[in-house]
Amino acid sequence: MRDGSAPPACSGRRGPASPGLAPDRHPYNACMTNTPQILHLHTYFLFPLLIDKQAVQRDHAVIWSHRAHWIDGLDEWVAAHGQHHRHTSASAPGRWRRAAYTRFDMDSPAYQDMVFFHPFVRRVFFDSVESAAREDEALLRCYSMPLEEGSRLLYEGQDNKGRGASVPVTDLRLFLFANGIGILSIGVEAFNLPVREALWINESLRKVYPSSGRQLREGRIPNRLAFVLERGAERTVLAEERFTSAKMTGFLPPLARTITSLLYFADYSRQEYEPVLDERMIVYTYFAVDPATTPPDFTHSEAYQILLSRFLYVDRDGPSYRYDPEFTRAQMNQHLYRRWSHQGTYYGFTSYSALTATIGRFDCDEHQLREGFLIHRMFTTRYYLTTLVALFYRATLLSFNERTALVSKRLYLDQEDGRLSPENMRLANALRAEFLHFANYWYFEELANKDEEVEHFTLQCRQYRIEPMKQGIETELEKLDASLHNYNQMRNTEAVNRLAMLSLILGAGAVVTGFFGMNFGLHFERLFFQPDQATLPLHYLAVSAVSLLAFGALSFGIYMVVANWSDYRDIFRRGRSHRPPDSE
Repeated sequence: MRDGSAPPACSGRRGPASPGLAPDRHPYNACMTNTPQILHLHTYFLFPLLIDKQAVQRDHAVIWSHRAHWIDGLDEWVAAHGQHHRHTSASAPGRWRRAAYTRFDMDSPAYQDMVFFHPFVRRVFFDSVESAAREDEALLRCYSMPLEEGSRLLYEGQDNKGRGASVPVTDLRLFLFANGIGILSIGVEAFNLPVREALWINESLRKVYPSSGRQLREGRIPNRLAFVLERGAERTVLAEERFTSAKMTGFLPPLARTITSLLYFADYSRQEYEPVLDERMIVYTYFAVDPATTPPDFTHSEAYQILLSRFLYVDRDGPSYRYDPEFTRAQMNQHLYRRWSHQGTYYGFTSYSALTATIGRFDCDEHQLREGFLIHRMFTTRYYLTTLVALFYRATLLSFNERTALVSKRLYLDQEDGRLSPENMRLANALRAEFLHFANYWYFEELANKDEEVEHFTLQCRQYRIEPMKQGIETELEKLDASLHNYNQMRNTEAVNRLAMLSLILGAGAVVTGFFGMNFGLHFERLFFQPDQATLPLHYLAVSAVSLLAFGALSFGIYMVVANWSDYRDIFRRGRSHRPPDSE
């Protein structure tokens, strides 16, 4: 993967202030003299998607006509397509460029990222140009979208209640995997802003479509999302979504133009890709509280726990816990990683968020602040990469859930017809083979050797339910495979029985005709082979009976082959010239 090193700090221009409680009624004033401020907010909005490889290869056959593998055509597809697909007025902030690792010296981002992972993980999950011509090239591609020099890209949102924010976009990355999974990463960063605004940014800008019109009317989702390019005093709206005419595309939801503009190379209206999750992007966030705005005991206070809960569960500002306090505390015990809590540093994971929280900036033991703040550096590097791996696992397993259901449906309809089609059986076998590849090649329970990294990844995978999902799909595929095996056994048994019956009939006919054709003499020869006027009727009767038996046996054999032609036709078929698109 591409390194997660932090882009140059961009001072955040805060957007429209959101109306909140009066200063004397602020929820934190009961616990402290000053309202805490967020010194530094850095959030990655992660959007997992599933690309329909068959549809893309069909729509862009020229690219893949001379390529054996799906992943070999990704660079050309991303680089060459987009303008003729665009069905809205949305415009991307730039163009995606391949962003593989190119430097591997000790001070390079590649070196500093890779050394924390096991060697087999480096080979699988890092896009490196050194392996481009080797067989062990990673089955993924990483792209970045460089922002125009001398300009700022802003991610803006407003809701129906007048609340809003405008936050600088500092990082745009796209990861595409060989199995059709993609992860779009939108990084935003701001400094010195109120808690309510930081929470509103995380909770509202993650939305990609409304789940109902009520959400818009009640202000639970922005009624405007936009990418705005600033060049000095000039502002250009590149992509804007107001959800004024949102409607389903088949079974797919109406994605915001802010998302489709970044995925310009694929056509959402033709269902070339689909979102994997719901109307929310995954929120991977870092925040540092300004210690100058907190009392000395804030690290161990209830107010800090309330603030952590609001960020961890991606809620807006409020006077206390969003949910029942006892319930929330019990949930936080499961979702928070507390190794460094005595210093005010927490890590947290839910099924829709990942959190890094701290108070201020300081030397971390022997890690000196002048070399960069360790906690933020880990947030943008190793923990960012492990979050992507965990999300890739989750998206892949959800995709397997869908595909297993669709293949099972096809087999079910075949069974209603009384016979499974060879094509559907091949799809089932290809699905099982692809899952086996995922389990053996992609999937690792441990990415690194250090305890903290292992514990982080384990906690995150637990919230994503990775292992239960994997075991469930594995069980389903094993049962599906057993069902197909039983079906094939039954077909083989029926074929053997048909062959035995046909052999018996043909054998009986052969015995009779052979017996009839034997050169017996005396009365036998006079009756059947050299009849006289008296035995001529018996001669004709014997010839007719033997002929009827011979032609009957042959006709029955032909009927058996024709009636069960589906069992025999594959024997005469030549091997396929290409693999199914999803078999990679």
